[in-house]
Amino acid sequence: MSDAIKIDIWSDIACPWCYIGKRKLENGIAEYGVDDDAVPVQIEYHSFELSPDTPVDFAGSHEEFLAMKGFPPEQIGPMLERVTGIAASVGLDYDYPNLKHANTVLAHQLIHYAKARGLQLEAKERLLKAYFVEGRQVGTIDGLADLAVELGFDRDDVVRSLRANEYLADVRADQNLAIQYGIQGVPFFVIDGKYGVSGAQDASTFAQVLRQVADERVEVGQ
Repeated sequence: MSDAIKIDIWSDIACPWCYIGKRKLENGIAEYGVDDDAVPVQIEYHSFELSPDTPVDFAGSHEEFLAMKGFPPEQIGPMLERVTGIAASVGLDYDYPNLKHANTVLAHQLIHYAKARGLQLEAKERLLKAYFVEGRQVGTIDGLADLAVELGFDRDDVVRSLRANEYLADVRADQNLAIQYGIQGVPFFVIDGKYGVSGAQDASTFAQVLRQVADERVEVGQ
């Protein structure tokens, strides 16, 4: 049982439940990891755009954006308050008043850039925090290049890559695979290539699935 359990995750930088789900998954992995027979877990993120028609230069508030998307105005405030509370329960301090809406296709390209250099998980975390907690710009080349420097990347090379859409084909490949899987919402987790978990489930749910996968491997002598 030396092979790691692979978890493929489809998510978007601009998805509040994706960041919450990330934390819950991490907590679930930690819960599972205390087992004597725990198997290592490997995570890979895949691109998914919740709102690909979002303009790069949208200057309105989050409430205005949601209203533009068809959410009833009277429901937006309570909804954001609820999401903020759930985020806080897993240690995330969402700052919706300062959130800067962005088209995320370039951010997904940066995550693929980081993946090619062994820092995909770090890039994913940095961009989510920048968007939901720090009110940073994650939709422009300059904004992303600034964040990439914090991860240790060469700014000029990141700018070159994003201007050339170097990893756009990889983003589209992720999205096409999501279509093949029938994924219509995120976060979506595919565990060991056969179990799908949709949404920001509790940590105990992820731990349970990991234990089930590990037990099944023992049964088949893997």
